[in-house]
Amino acid sequence: MKIKFKQKIFTVLLSLFLIFFSIFLLWVSSFRIPNLDSFDERKVAQSTKIYDRTGKILLYDFHENIKRTVVPYEKISRNIKNATVAIEDAEFYEHNGIKPTAFLRAVITNLKNLEFSQGGSTITQQVVKNSLLTNEKKVSRKIKEWILSLKLEKVLSKEEILGLYLNESPYGGSIYGIEEASQSFFGKSSSEISLAESAYLAAIPQAPTYYSPYGNNVDKLENRKNLVLEKMLENGFINEEEFLEAKKEEVVFLVRGDQSIKAPHFVFYIISQLEEKYGKRALEESGFKVTTTLDYELQVKAEEIVKKYALENAEKFNAENASLVAIDPKTGQILVMVGSRDYFDEEIDGNFNVSIAHRQPGSTFKPFVYATAFMKGYTPDTVVFDLSTEFSTNCNDSSVSLNGGPCYRPNNYDSLFRGPMTLRDALAQSVNIPAIKVLYLAGLQDSLKTAGVMGIDSLTDINQYGLTLVLGGGEVSLLDITSAYGVFANNGLRNKYIGILKIEDINKKVVEEYKEDSFRVIPENIALTISSVLSDNVARTPAFGSSSFLNFPGKDVAVKTGTTNDYKDAWIIGYTPNISVGAWAGNNDNSPMEKKVAGFIIAPMWNAFMKEVLEKYPNENFIGPRKIYTGDKPILEGNWLGGEFIDIDKRTGLPATENTPKDQIDRSVITNVHNILYWVDKNNPSGPIPENPSKDSQFFLWERPVIEWAKNNGYQTTGI
Repeated sequence: MKIKFKQKIFTVLLSLFLIFFSIFLLWVSSFRIPNLDSFDERKVAQSTKIYDRTGKILLYDFHENIKRTVVPYEKISRNIKNATVAIEDAEFYEHNGIKPTAFLRAVITNLKNLEFSQGGSTITQQVVKNSLLTNEKKVSRKIKEWILSLKLEKVLSKEEILGLYLNESPYGGSIYGIEEASQSFFGKSSSEISLAESAYLAAIPQAPTYYSPYGNNVDKLENRKNLVLEKMLENGFINEEEFLEAKKEEVVFLVRGDQSIKAPHFVFYIISQLEEKYGKRALEESGFKVTTTLDYELQVKAEEIVKKYALENAEKFNAENASLVAIDPKTGQILVMVGSRDYFDEEIDGNFNVSIAHRQPGSTFKPFVYATAFMKGYTPDTVVFDLSTEFSTNCNDSSVSLNGGPCYRPNNYDSLFRGPMTLRDALAQSVNIPAIKVLYLAGLQDSLKTAGVMGIDSLTDINQYGLTLVLGGGEVSLLDITSAYGVFANNGLRNKYIGILKIEDINKKVVEEYKEDSFRVIPENIALTISSVLSDNVARTPAFGSSSFLNFPGKDVAVKTGTTNDYKDAWIIGYTPNISVGAWAGNNDNSPMEKKVAGFIIAPMWNAFMKEVLEKYPNENFIGPRKIYTGDKPILEGNWLGGEFIDIDKRTGLPATENTPKDQIDRSVITNVHNILYWVDKNNPSGPIPENPSKDSQFFLWERPVIEWAKNNGYQTTGI
């Protein structure tokens, strides 16, 4: 009985298998090799279109005016054929259309790395995918792809398949096919390109925007080009001598000439994000409508202003380039992005987007350090001494090294020293010596942490920085620091910057949409305090004058300038409660400008744009901050004469007693001049006066100049 039962089960299973297998064979037999002749129409029909924030102004049609010239296989350079096979499908001439082992390797790699960057597709499969024009992630789609690849290999030769692939490969924007790419990039036919040029062209299709020779990842393109050459050598397509010559060859790309694009730096910034998130095929297949955050009206004005002032700066200050970014701090939405004075200006590498490049920010980094100090209990009225000071513990007060280590005695931008200064005046006037002392009081690690939570994530290695951090010793992007200033504008709340409001597919289904996501990163009162200082025109007047480009009478505008010590970068970041605007001037090749501060070089351009902003946006005022608790310490409240209060009876001039009427008491400070470390524990400024301040490693380095200054100016001081 058991044997008969098993036989019945086997018969049923076999019958089911045969039925399903027959259905599968019928399904497979219905597959037809797709039409391979209507590439242009297929691409344009599914084109991704990028709009401004209104959804009405088209910034870029991904395939508008598509450029593609089909050339016979025989007229394509042997170099590009070999380069493509080497990097895309080294076993192309051996397999029959698919490589199951390659697919399995890709699956294992993806699972191992928790990524999905490995495709495992052959060149034949990629031709089929380009023809199917579907982006669905289904097993049935993959089966179709495999079977059609096998079929395609039976009706077309390897040469015909490779020719199809090369004639449809994407090279960025509207450029498709090897011939159009050769003409667009090098001004020559695909039959004439060199080995090195071929390696570049083979490198691009994997990620056309990321590896674009006109973008910000030229170094990555160079690395991939070298990888292509290595694969060619490894697979016997070239010999060692050809490999070395090609690596050394200097290849020049023609200037990009696509004038159909609006706000190009911003558009390619968005395309790069889309490719990274959805893949380049999705941009070709899904018919996305991308509504961005860009305020095109402001963008046009910004582009005009940046070009005008950059050309003037080139003549006046040897600063031929400039960049500008504007962000809504209440949402994080990028309103304006101008990456250079002219995207199409080859002389200055105009296609390079300076707004997302990392450069030293000069004194524009100072507010993050001061904010950290304020969080610890220091106040805008706190006094430090602006005096020539040696900060290295390796050296004595005369800046003579004690152990062979380096000394550090920085200067102010004007080589002047002002004596006692409040932190308000020091920050508003951008004086360096007080700022370095504030960084020591605030702490390097805590200052980096503040900058990090506010949006500057490029300063990751604390060991790279010292006290020079406050003078802009690290590197940040204009986009990051403008966004971080937006935290001050938004009263301590952060909104990560974004460039996309909504993405809809070809069926108008919403794929992605902006949602508010603000979160607090610094206390509200600290942000209000920084805004109070940076908008204080009286406090900055000694350095900039009362009617500078930083001042807008009747408007609350906070602003900070910054110039690097080597005069390679001039910065200005400013904001109102409803917009944060950052600007940069300099040279892409890092050559220095004339030795002028940012107030001369970049402030006029920023001022011109801010006037446009203030006309368009409603006027908003900053809220006044609450007073920071000081623990009743004179040095924290603006009195640098000493560290102890005394109540004086106005009538007698003697110390007040319990019988002295309150209205007859005059509070003053016992004169005893010392540096701030004499009166406060740097980690607990409102706490008790240190019993032994000399334990602080910086104490004597700060104290000696102060004692000398006090004596020279007739002030009383006692020893410790």
